[in-house]
Amino acid sequence: MPPIALGRKNWMHLGSPQAGPKGAAILSLGESCRRLQIPIRDYWTDVLPGLAHGSIQHLKSRTPAAWASCR
Repeated sequence: MPPIALGRKNWMHLGSPQAGPKGAAILSLGESCRRLQIPIRDYWTDVLPGLAHGSIQHLKSRTPAAWASCR
């Protein structure tokens, strides 16, 4: 977790109060990929394009663990 601890100081001023939780969610997904030994770039490349048009019910199938089980 040293990169996250180092990043805290760099990301103190993200621009808005809503940016903190969004940044935490992105870091959480990245850390989940790292722990599951999933290539993060492959995960983001596959998942991100469909998020804008998908429904909230499909988010469960877009988690790193669910994504890895389908690959």
